[in-house]
Amino acid sequence: MSDDRQIPSRHPALDYHEFPKPGKLEIRATKPLANGRDLARAYSPGVAEACLEIVKDPSAATRYTARGNLVAVVSNGSAALGLGNIGPLASKPIMEGKAVLFKKFANIDCFDIEVNESDPEKLAEIVTSLEPTFGAINLEDIKAPDCFIVEKLCRERMNIPVFHDDQHGTAIVVGAAVTNALLVADKAFEDIKVVSTGGGAAGIACLNMLVKLGVQRKNIWLCDIDGLVYEGRESQMTEQKAAFAQASELRSLADVIDNADLFLGLSGPGVLSQDMVKKMAPRPIIFALANPTPEIMPDLIREVAPEAIIATGRSDFPNQVNNVLCFPFIFRGALDVGATEINDAMELGCVEGIAALARASSSAEAAAAYKDESLKFGADYLIPKPFDPRLLATVACAVAKAAMETGVAARPVEDLQAYKETLNRSVFKSALIMRPVFDAARQAQRRIIFAEGEDERVLRAAQAVVEELNYRPILIGRPEVVEARCERFGLSVRPGVEFELINPEHDDRFRDYWSTYHQLMQRKGVTPDLAKATMRTNATAIAAVAVQRGDADSMICGTFGQYLWHLNYVEQIIGSGSLRSVGALSLMLIESGPLFIADTHVFPEPTPVQIADIVTAAARHVRRFGLKPRIALCSQSQFGNMQSNSGRTMRAAIELLDEKTVDFAYEGEMTLDVALDPELRQRIFPNARFSEPANVLVFANADAASTARNILKMCANGLEVGPILMGMGNKAHIVTPAITARGLLNIAALAGTPVQHYG
Repeated sequence: MSDDRQIPSRHPALDYHEFPKPGKLEIRATKPLANGRDLARAYSPGVAEACLEIVKDPSAATRYTARGNLVAVVSNGSAALGLGNIGPLASKPIMEGKAVLFKKFANIDCFDIEVNESDPEKLAEIVTSLEPTFGAINLEDIKAPDCFIVEKLCRERMNIPVFHDDQHGTAIVVGAAVTNALLVADKAFEDIKVVSTGGGAAGIACLNMLVKLGVQRKNIWLCDIDGLVYEGRESQMTEQKAAFAQASELRSLADVIDNADLFLGLSGPGVLSQDMVKKMAPRPIIFALANPTPEIMPDLIREVAPEAIIATGRSDFPNQVNNVLCFPFIFRGALDVGATEINDAMELGCVEGIAALARASSSAEAAAAYKDESLKFGADYLIPKPFDPRLLATVACAVAKAAMETGVAARPVEDLQAYKETLNRSVFKSALIMRPVFDAARQAQRRIIFAEGEDERVLRAAQAVVEELNYRPILIGRPEVVEARCERFGLSVRPGVEFELINPEHDDRFRDYWSTYHQLMQRKGVTPDLAKATMRTNATAIAAVAVQRGDADSMICGTFGQYLWHLNYVEQIIGSGSLRSVGALSLMLIESGPLFIADTHVFPEPTPVQIADIVTAAARHVRRFGLKPRIALCSQSQFGNMQSNSGRTMRAAIELLDEKTVDFAYEGEMTLDVALDPELRQRIFPNARFSEPANVLVFANADAASTARNILKMCANGLEVGPILMGMGNKAHIVTPAITARGLLNIAALAGTPVQHYG
């Protein structure tokens, strides 16, 4: 390896590994260790009880230790990425990185183990001796043919999954990409001719995978540095290469490339020439996967075969074949069912899951992570992106199902759908707490109208509403714009089919809508001409009129603009004596649990009466999530010890609440730490009305509430559900410009729940 390589990102990459503390991993305790009692349970004498249970039943280790969620990434550094044999110590950053990916994408704990052993049989012996510690083994960056020996011995001797990612991870992702490439090219596995370069571990595994998928072995032509692998060849031959030897007089890649449907390169730069590409079959599929420089650059392919379907191993071109699409999720599924191995059926399940996900509409989260790329299934989008959160549930479920069907699951799951929902909850933080809301919404079938129907987030939310809530939303937008954006974003929903569209430029209901608006607003300075102009240009007003007229049950607006501007039109058109906004409630999902905050948007300085209304409405909405409200009225003042404005306001609100008959717990006024720390509250005010941490924080002004909300978002990685507009009978919700497509779906579910579910 040359020492003078000029890599622009070298120093930032080194800084990333060094600061703020060296490396990319640390160990965190999952149980408290704060006192002598904890110590006695974590270690002697309490730990003996767990040990004795495992002695009686070895499978109990998955109950009492982390073994069931612990993977070892093992390497001797003999084939580290594109760096060659750099040894175990220098390969440690790679293995740490692998462990980070396991945690990030599948929440699997991982130890990296770098072993100074070049003898494959001795290395296998070391790995097998680690079985009591781990639930599975990921072999990594071991040179061929040693890797074949190590994996074979470990699989024979161990009763836990052993997976060589360089082989099988690459093969699975290639298998998924080829599956979809053949669909695009209108070709079939059993008919295609495959030419491959590179007889290493990944190359051989990919060819074996293609055979499992239906490619005929006689149609596979393998070439390496010495040319075609043919029967009788002796140079650079291995048992694995020999399985693909051809009985042929041809000898070079140029000789065998004629009419090839698929070129699979796992070799080195410049191996495939433009002249060779010209000889390939029509609509050739070219996977040039060498890194960092592929066998042929995509632009050179396009010059001679514009219709080619291309994949590389690089992130700066479409269709990056990246093992992270596979290995975290195949291990997740295998661990969750206690698989004793990873077999062919599980690998094929992984292939099918990845391929199917690319053919589905792209997720909003993936679209946000890859803003400048088209994620619409086709020649430039054959496999999903690593940051598609659906990978976990889709692939892990397919793997778990295959493990159970083939009899290698020691702990089969009883309900695959419930298992899938559990995985989704681990990805989508709001999924668990939103479940009762979604269940109620699915039964209601309410008509929800989105004001800003041309916004990408709204379009993606509409797709999700159709898929997850099973009803037909209404969007406001120009048909040609909505249609074009659905097409561009790879969404399957279309106006007039899966959702209704109100066109502000031309709609048969225009006269009815402006007449309704004029009638409501004629004594507030709105002329007929102004009413007409508003119904052509103001999507919030149009949506509000639709709800007022009964054409929709609830509206959602606010993806752009200022909250109070939208609220003005909502109150003017929908508001009445019984429907008036009483505050905005934000649900913040943080590590310690759900926490509601009010009023974040409606009243800058609420009065005691308004505070009492906010508290009462918040209690109703908290119950929608299946939670028992415990409401703290927050102030700098502490149970009457200060005469501040907020203290007086909160004390007056408490008096008003005391005069009512309410069925929820509230207390105040108190500071934030006292609200959340029961022990501190007990010392300061022993006679408080509830003894648990508060789960609703009501503030004396919007500045304080909004600041608390934003601090939790930015500093505590809090996820917001809301804001929920209280008091409007669930007929209107105003979001903020920071809302995501998933956030809009959550609000749609809330809007989709009839009034009786929370009133």
